[in-house]
Amino acid sequence: MHKQPLLILCICFILGILLQDFVSLEVKYIYMLLVFSFLLLVLYLVKDFYFHRIRHVSLFILFFSLGIFAHFLNSKKPHLPELKNKEVIVFKITKKLNSNEKNRRYEISAWKGNQPFLSVLSVPKSEAELNFLHYYKAEAFINRFQKPYSDFQFDYGKYLSRKDIYFQAYLPNSFQRGLRNDLSFSEKIRQKRLSTLSKIDSANFSKRTREFTKGIILADRTEMDAETVEDFTKSGLMHILAISGSHMAIIFWLILLVLNPIFPPRFRNFKIIISLILIWTFAIFIDYGSSVVRSCIMISAYYISVVLQRKPDLLHAMAVAAFGILIADTNQFFDVGFQLSFVAVFGIFWLNQPILKYLPKPKNNFQNFMVNVVSISIAAQIVTLPLVIFYFHQYSFISIVANLIVIPFSEILIIFSLLMTVLIEFSVQINWLNFIYDQLVTKALQLIHFFADLDFAFHRMIPMTLLEMGVAFVVIWFLRFAVKKLSLKNVLKISYFIILFVALRFLLNYRTLQINEVLVHHYYKERIISVKTKDEVRFLMKANPNLGKVEKFVIEPYLTSRRIRKFKTEIISDDVEKIVISGKEYHLK
Repeated sequence: MHKQPLLILCICFILGILLQDFVSLEVKYIYMLLVFSFLLLVLYLVKDFYFHRIRHVSLFILFFSLGIFAHFLNSKKPHLPELKNKEVIVFKITKKLNSNEKNRRYEISAWKGNQPFLSVLSVPKSEAELNFLHYYKAEAFINRFQKPYSDFQFDYGKYLSRKDIYFQAYLPNSFQRGLRNDLSFSEKIRQKRLSTLSKIDSANFSKRTREFTKGIILADRTEMDAETVEDFTKSGLMHILAISGSHMAIIFWLILLVLNPIFPPRFRNFKIIISLILIWTFAIFIDYGSSVVRSCIMISAYYISVVLQRKPDLLHAMAVAAFGILIADTNQFFDVGFQLSFVAVFGIFWLNQPILKYLPKPKNNFQNFMVNVVSISIAAQIVTLPLVIFYFHQYSFISIVANLIVIPFSEILIIFSLLMTVLIEFSVQINWLNFIYDQLVTKALQLIHFFADLDFAFHRMIPMTLLEMGVAFVVIWFLRFAVKKLSLKNVLKISYFIILFVALRFLLNYRTLQINEVLVHHYYKERIISVKTKDEVRFLMKANPNLGKVEKFVIEPYLTSRRIRKFKTEIISDDVEKIVISGKEYHLK
């Protein structure tokens, strides 16, 4: 408690969020718990209290209760209008989402009459792009998100409900638009971002370079081709396209470097304050996500400590960042990006220094930078591994090597891309510079494709339960001590939990092999029957032109959940409406 009080209180706050999310305590019990917590706090302040030595427990309970209360407030379901399948709505966009093959997608704030609601909207690519400058009116097909039919499928509706979005809409036809005169400051910033993205689209680069520039600087992957995204995913380098802490740190240091000649040493604090203002402005401009906010808060906490002449503390800064995000919106905790971001930071704290012991001693600043890049990359990769497998069920075991090679290269690309974005924004086109940048990005994408092409290193459909992930994190916890001091005691500790992890996986694999079942799966209007017999599954379905998508969204999630790989598909004739399996009828329509 004395060493990291804020971190411990933050953990208590998160535990309260988790309890409320899983249990959903009634409001009367929440208020009773809050009153009890504040009474304990009064006792905390009484030094003569009999249990003074364990008084810190009262603070733990208080922040635990505050976590419950905060999540209760953030989880209130809004009043939703009764909508028909087809409605005339007025709306404005609030966010641009990733497109698919046929449609552009947006988050919108809409009205049916005077009743507001939030929705995800799909618009055909043949229609003009939407922006923040207009209100729109159109006839749209609207429906509520449905729960997945099976527990192993991703619940997209639940994910969006954490943002108070309960509807999805589709605009089949054209729409009317009217110019807005009530743009907020944040909407003006977002519109400016759209304008910059549009300028990049018309820049004298190749298409893939334009899409890469929008992703690495402005966090926009909405139009990036599927092959490029797949390359980043398979090589374990997707974080390069997400605006991460390293991006923001590089941009912050670059701003400091530019301001160095302007401010003499005695005005160092002014330089830091201006840099912090600019980095937050940039965060707003790119429509900040949790990783961006986290890195900005951590940078701010670190350099405010420098300004106040206090020793910076990584875990303290991380706790401040977590509190800042979660107090604003407790649902952010359930965002995968939030979890990966903070786990990666903790991993750097936990393993970076032990790993540095095994790397060559740097002889100059450049070598020191490179060695730290390597150690930080390895530490973050190791600690986030269980979480990545738990959520995505895939991992590229070449990713550590890929990160070691590409990350230093990416630092140069970030700076270069930022420069090109600034030049494009001011309509400055330098042909030779455009050519160099285009070639540099092309070579980087080729290198990433090379790593992605190493299929032997990429594994998918890796099952991982919450219990397995917990044991894996325990292994990583003890890994620090084994790496820091290679002794028999430390080796035995980590070996015990590795054996426990392997035994647990063997037990779960054996248990699933004993299950024989027949299930009905749904893919849009199609029904797919799966027949599992021990370690093999047959999938019975009508002919489907989107077999690749069926495999991705139905077959692979099922196989992963059942921890098996052997399967075959059987195409049923179109005139067959039902089949009989073990005396029971299953309809295909």
